[in-house]
Amino acid sequence: MTKAASKAVDHDLNVMIGASWTEEERMESFGVRFARALDERGPLCVGIDPHAGLLHAWGLPDTPDGLARFCDTVVEALADRVAVLKPQSAFFERFGSAGFAVLESTIRQSRERGALVLCDTKRGDIDSTAQAYAEAFLSKDGPLYSDAITVSPYLGFGSIMPFIELAQRHGGGVFVLALTSNPDGPQVQHARTTDGRTVAQMVLDEVAVRNAGADPVGSVGVVIGATIGPTRHDVTHINAPVLVPGMGAQGGTPADLRSVFRGVKGLLLPSYSREVLAAGPSVEGLREAAARSLDDCRKVLNYPIL
Repeated sequence: MTKAASKAVDHDLNVMIGASWTEEERMESFGVRFARALDERGPLCVGIDPHAGLLHAWGLPDTPDGLARFCDTVVEALADRVAVLKPQSAFFERFGSAGFAVLESTIRQSRERGALVLCDTKRGDIDSTAQAYAEAFLSKDGPLYSDAITVSPYLGFGSIMPFIELAQRHGGGVFVLALTSNPDGPQVQHARTTDGRTVAQMVLDEVAVRNAGADPVGSVGVVIGATIGPTRHDVTHINAPVLVPGMGAQGGTPADLRSVFRGVKGLLLPSYSREVLAAGPSVEGLREAAARSLDDCRKVLNYPIL
C-alpha cells in the first residue's frame, strides 16, 4: 500500500472511531441500507428527469406546476416499490426557487414512502464551497436531505472529502463519477497520472481505500456508464455501490451488466430514466415499465424473480 493510501486509511479509521462521535453519528451506514433496499426491492434505480420534452409528452406545461404534477405522479407510482429514485437536480433548478421547492417535496415524499433518494447533483468544488454543497444535500436537518448524491472528483479526489466525511457522519452516501459514457469523458478519465495509472483508476483506487473492510459494501459508490464497453480498469476491489446510468433508451442493456462489470466487487444499481418515464402519465403504466426493467435486471444479476 502506498503512503498516500495508508494515510487515507488512517484518516478514515480515525473518523469512524472518533471518541467525539455521538450515537446519531454511529448510525447504520448507507452501504448497509443500500444493500438491504436491493435485497427487499431489487436492483433498480429510476431517474426523475423532468425535462421540457417529457413534460410536454405527458400533456403538462413546462412550468413549476407541471413539474410538481410530474413528480407527484412518479412518486405515487414508484416510491413504495423501487429501491432508489434519482431526481436530476438540474431539471428542478432551472425553475429557480419554485423548482427547489418541488425538489424538496419530491425528496421528502420519496423517502417517506420507503425509497432511497440519490440526488443527481454532480457537485464538486473545494474547501468551504464543497462543505456548503455537502451541507445542502447531506445534512439531516436540511430541506434537501438525500440518502446520497453524485459528486465529481475532477478537482482532485481530496476536493470531495467534505462530501464523504459529512455523509459518513449522517449515515449517507456519495457516488463518485469514475467512468462515464459521454463521448468526451475519456479525455480526462483515461489520461495518465504521474504514477502511470489512469485518472479513473486513481478514483477507483481511492474509493476502494475508503470502503475497505465495510460489510456488505461501503458507502462511497462510483458511477460507471452502462454503454462504455469493457472498462479495462480494475474494479475487482472497490467494495462499492455502483450506479450504472444509461440503461434502456440511452442504449444500455441488461446484457451489458455482464460484459462491462465482470469481476466487479460491489453491488450494481442499473438506472433507467426515459425507458420508464415514457410510460407515463399513467401510474399503472409507470409501474409496469419499472417492473419489466427490474425483472430483466434481476435475471442478469441473479436476484430472485418475485
